[in-house]
Amino acid sequence: MSRSRLVPGVEIVAVPGRGLAVRTPAGEFFSVRTGDADEDALLSLLTEGTTAPVDEGLDRVLRAFEEAGYLAEGPLTPEWPAARRDIRILGDPVLTQPLAVQLAGLGARPRSTPVVTASGSSPVGIEDLLDGNPSAVVWCLDGPVPDGWWDAADRLPEHGVAWLRCHREGWQAYVEPVAAAPGDVTSAHVRSRRLAATPAHRELAAYWSGPRASGAPVRLTVPAATLLAALLADDLSRWATGAPDTAGVPARRRLRRVDLRTLTVTEHPVLPVPDVAPTPKRNS
Repeated sequence: MSRSRLVPGVEIVAVPGRGLAVRTPAGEFFSVRTGDADEDALLSLLTEGTTAPVDEGLDRVLRAFEEAGYLAEGPLTPEWPAARRDIRILGDPVLTQPLAVQLAGLGARPRSTPVVTASGSSPVGIEDLLDGNPSAVVWCLDGPVPDGWWDAADRLPEHGVAWLRCHREGWQAYVEPVAAAPGDVTSAHVRSRRLAATPAHRELAAYWSGPRASGAPVRLTVPAATLLAALLADDLSRWATGAPDTAGVPARRRLRRVDLRTLTVTEHPVLPVPDVAPTPKRNS
């Protein structure tokens, strides 16, 4: 039976007087009941992997690890598929530059358009967004999103193009879920859900619309920009490679809020907003 090594984040430790224990990716410890299996041979197999036959005792323990999801077949880091490598990045360089570096390191081919920002003269149309046949479009704004700015981009999933975005509001930044198919969560859905979730919906809508008066501008630090880029790159990599979700909320239904002062990330479930049913016509 083919065996691979432990998945990243799973570790085995020998506890004096108590045998082996496994530390899970969540940081929990569980005792390993090895029975008559050779513990040294087990540690070697779990560390190095093997395709050679094993005895019944080792096979039983290895199967238990496999059923728990602690073993991975094939390469531990999925390769970025060639059909999804062309990624178009738009927005402010303070965010797009570290994102491009991280995506290139993961195997994608990012193409940046730094001139498209919230301070531009007009939104980008769907034809411009589809220029170059990207497999995904990522848009990063170092500020609030103007009304209607992402309306055209919300149609990207209808064209088979994945759509991911983030923006900053003062000391908070928002990383929105990947929209990869019709019916996924768009930026318009997120705005509607956020307005519905706060009693200050009039104030929030006015904040988005502007104008806004502020003191000294908030500057994204290198650690904050790197964190936002890492969250975006991870979401995009999971979409491209089909990697399973590891968090409680599925990536395509998850809005993340980042406190830029403490770099604390909180997750919030978000669902699409159904179309409003048309008002039935009255019989005259």
